[in-house]
Amino acid sequence: MTHTPRAWWRTEDWVVVWIGLLALAAVLLGYKPVSLAFKWKSLAQVPALLSPRLFELAAAGWALSALGVWLLDGRIGAFSRGFPAVFLLGVVAHLLAGQSTASSWGIEFVIFALAAGLLVSNTLGTPAWLLPAVRAEFYIKTGIILMGATIIFSEILQAGALGILQSVLVVTVVWYFSFWLAKRLRLDDEFAAMLSTAVSICGVSAAIAACGAIQGDRRKLSYVTSIVLIVAVPMIVIQPWLIRTFAIPDAVAGAWLGGTLDTTGSVVAAGELISETATKVGTIVKFSQNVLIGLAAFLLSLWWSARSTQSASPSVIWERFPKFVLGFVAASLFASFVLLPATAAQAKPALTSLRNMWFAMAFVSIGLETKFTDLLTTEQGRPFWSFLGAQTFNAIWTLLLAWLIFGGILFDVPKF
Repeated sequence: MTHTPRAWWRTEDWVVVWIGLLALAAVLLGYKPVSLAFKWKSLAQVPALLSPRLFELAAAGWALSALGVWLLDGRIGAFSRGFPAVFLLGVVAHLLAGQSTASSWGIEFVIFALAAGLLVSNTLGTPAWLLPAVRAEFYIKTGIILMGATIIFSEILQAGALGILQSVLVVTVVWYFSFWLAKRLRLDDEFAAMLSTAVSICGVSAAIAACGAIQGDRRKLSYVTSIVLIVAVPMIVIQPWLIRTFAIPDAVAGAWLGGTLDTTGSVVAAGELISETATKVGTIVKFSQNVLIGLAAFLLSLWWSARSTQSASPSVIWERFPKFVLGFVAASLFASFVLLPATAAQAKPALTSLRNMWFAMAFVSIGLETKFTDLLTTEQGRPFWSFLGAQTFNAIWTLLLAWLIFGGILFDVPKF
């Protein structure tokens, strides 16, 4: 039996662009979803946080996601049966992250979302009726497009050349070291490329882009995304402790956090444990690295095409390039240069709420697809040790760069 090739505009990379842009349009037309940024100390406060508007957010998330599912494979019924459970686990993850202790330590909702999924998959097992709604890549790609609309180029340029210089040096050197280490540990090129991109740029989002650029194995991607988040937990705790213990200057500390922690939220939370300066510098450096996702995807597509076919023709590069990255770049350019600054600022909280909804469901899905035993037994644990070694190098190299660039040794550092 032959299958008719799916129209280009109904492939996943393009479908998430349509869904992401629809969500962006809804926000610009006035839709304001309820915030998932819960804050609480005692369980008695939790019921008051559970607004009826969460049902409205669930309905919006379902409608947009179901449209995407219909375009992809038409399994709306099966998807709809599992969607409420995935959404609910995502809300629980946000609630847990909003608890005062977890929030103060910078343990974000993505960690709890992964943990919730892992708990289900490694105890009860992921039930068959839930699987059609377990769509990690679909959710996270949609979230990445909305993340693009919150990255404003003028904000990045406020750091001047210093933040951009550090980001380029971190990404370039750490990527090559990570790839070299992965090959020394006898990992294949797919694993090496995804691990290296995740370590050097911004974790899961970059790994997704890398997987698309090289058309990699989705099981390897699931492994990489899980290990990124598991290793992130001790880093969120250990780095602020080291900064305080060794009295690292605030600007240097912020640049170190921004260059090594994988999400903007964790950078902000860790920076706030140090100072306002650390938070500002860390956020700017992290934004600078996030912008490099698109460039990294293009370069990976170019390299992989030349390596695989010995002919990096425009058509081959275009075929391999992850199209959802175009949505990310387009959303960022639109927010930066088309929208009025006041409009972009007003839209940012709503876009962040929708982005975090999809990210939470993505990491719940990753957990639901992952077994603990796989993390340490896959290829005799070599990918785990490769990632750990690369992340250790990343922390040392980035701290050195932060000291040279933001410590006033090579350049005059502006006041933040």
